[in-house]
Amino acid sequence: MAIISVEHVEKVYDAKGVPVHAVRGVDLEVQKGEFVSIMGSSGSGKSTLLQMMGGLDKPTKGTISINGKRVDNLSEAKRAVLRRKEIGFVFQAFNLIGNLSVADNVELPALLIGTPSAKIRERRNQLLKDLGLETKANVVPAQLSGGQRQRVAIARALINDPAVLLADEPTGNLDSKSTQEVLDLLRQYHSQGQTIVLVTHDARVAEIADRLVLMRDGQIIDQRHTSDHRPLDTVLQQINAEVVG
Repeated sequence: MAIISVEHVEKVYDAKGVPVHAVRGVDLEVQKGEFVSIMGSSGSGKSTLLQMMGGLDKPTKGTISINGKRVDNLSEAKRAVLRRKEIGFVFQAFNLIGNLSVADNVELPALLIGTPSAKIRERRNQLLKDLGLETKANVVPAQLSGGQRQRVAIARALINDPAVLLADEPTGNLDSKSTQEVLDLLRQYHSQGQTIVLVTHDARVAEIADRLVLMRDGQIIDQRHTSDHRPLDTVLQQINAEVVG
């Protein structure tokens, strides 16, 4: 079952009267429980596509559905409700609220949809335990390392048990040790059935997924599953040769 369905999606921005085509006619399905990496260089359209999947932006053309619900034709208010209930977000910049404790940052999305407080505390405590943050519940983000902040962001993204976890360059601000910790956590939650879509420019990060989707100039130019034993460097070289040719 496709939990994300993207059909003929385009995104065109107006840059002082000049149309900029960020995404050009993309079709993509993500199955329930799948882990997909979308990889491409800066300006390839990968983050724009992820933002449209998550209802943070609307396509100029085409349709997007999450868990069977159309996202592209909803009002901003209805997209906000859908995001809170169905989608968890993890960003490169963490986006934690600086004057709130770790516990309060994690709880916030659940409070916004009216989850009973006892259930919120139970879920929060389990997530903080799973992520090794039990002793950090009452501190503020500034007192944490970058890796710890990203773990808090992951806990916040998972508090509502979302249908889909969307991660936009989640290791972009981390050192190699913290990067590996975050990737291990994503693998762990994927093994428990969580659907994940990860955007990255880093081949080492991209290769942890079940499937790699490669983008260039707003288009999907290649896909492969991890069962395809071609090294990613070889795939990229082949694609570059085809484009040059």
